[in-house]
Parts: sequence; structure tokens; C-alpha cells
Amino acid sequence: MTVENIFVLSNGESVPVIIENRRGARNVTLRPKTAPKKEIHISKPWTSSTKFVMGFLESKRKWVEHIFNAAPQKEEIKPGIIMSILGRDVRIIHDETLRSNKYLDTDKTTLCIGGGADMFERRVRDCIKNELLTEIKQIIKTTPRQYWPTHITLRDTSSRWGSCSSNGHISFSWRLAFAPYEVMRYVVMHELSHRKYMDHSPEFWANVGELYGFGVERAKRWLSKNGQSLHKYF
Repeated sequence: MTVENIFVLSNGESVPVIIENRRGARNVTLRPKTAPKKEIHISKPWTSSTKFVMGFLESKRKWVEHIFNAAPQKEEIKPGIIMSILGRDVRIIHDETLRSNKYLDTDKTTLCIGGGADMFERRVRDCIKNELLTEIKQIIKTTPRQYWPTHITLRDTSSRWGSCSSNGHISFSWRLAFAPYEVMRYVVMHELSHRKYMDHSPEFWANVGELYGFGVERAKRWLSKNGQSLHKYF
């Protein structure tokens, strides 16, 4: 059963609270989410009342508000914006007379989006997703075939940058397109390594390093420190 409540921040903003009863849960678990919108997800034992849970949330107010305050502010997507896409600073412009999107230069630093103004933001997003998927597939082809996934999807997740199922289906957060190229490549190698090790054992991490090569720890640290910044668009 899911119950929705409201938590009012100190600045007066109301944030939805999603409470879920979990069988086998022994403790109350808080998960503030900042993207794609602000929400607070709470898992609780069946025996814990909503009143108790909301009181517990109130006791954690300082921590919750710190997470929301540290989240990047959304940047409006409009013609003329400069976005970091796969490690390149790309200026996005608009020409409604064009039916398709295209780069205007060989180094891909100016992207022209076609179509009506009402479709601008969606077409920017779709173009970035397509470019990321193409790059991911090219990276995968540089690895031994045994690591290749059976299927690839892009998702918009708030906390996980990738996942790999036991049947070889790998998904990635499309927001990796806003990360430095080598950081995005690290996540790809991380998930491909799960094709061999479905855990995070020392053997798994050694495999990630073998696939990635020099600089893997630097890429891993960047993502841990700066991952939230990848949610500043859309």
C-alpha cells in the first residue's frame, strides 16, 4: 500500500512523501530524490504508523533539506544554450525550417535543432540520447564479445547510472551524456564487467580496471563527487 503525504521545507516548498510498507522491513528508510522532481520515498515496516514515520522524517529535516539544497538548479533548455555533451561544449541553436537535427561543424560544437519551437526541448533530448547510445555501442565493440549485452536501453534514473540483469540486458542513465566522456566510458565498462561477475567482488573491480585501463579510479571518483550535476538539465 502506498500513501502520499506532504513535507513542507523551511522555504515553504511542499514535497510529496511516498510511504511504502515493506514486508520483512525492520527499520524506516528515507530516500530523498531530487530528480526528475523532488520527492521523499520512505520504506517502513507494516507495524510503523504514518504518524510515527512523519515524525521520524521531521527529526531528519536538516539532513533532508541539505540534500535538496545541494541538488543542482535546473537550467532552462532554450536556443543559444551551451551544454556539455560527451565531453564537448555544444551550442544548441534552432531553425524551424529544418525537418531534422544536424551539427554545423565537423568538431560537433554547434547543434542545430529543427522543427517547431514547441518541440525544441524534446528534440534536443532525443538527439542527445541517440548520440549517447551510438557512443555506448561503439565502446562496447572495443571489448571482447563475451562482454557484449543482449540488449541495451536508456533510462532516466535518479541514483543508478547503469544496471545489468542476469540475462545480459544492460541499461544506462541517459544523463551520462552530460558527463566527461571517460566517466561515461567508465560506467559502460562497469556494467559490462557484470556480464562476468554479478557482484562487486575484488575480481569484479579488477575486471573493470582491465577493461577500462589507466585512470579508472579517477573516473570513479569524479562520478561519486559530481554525479548530481548531471541532473541540471531537463
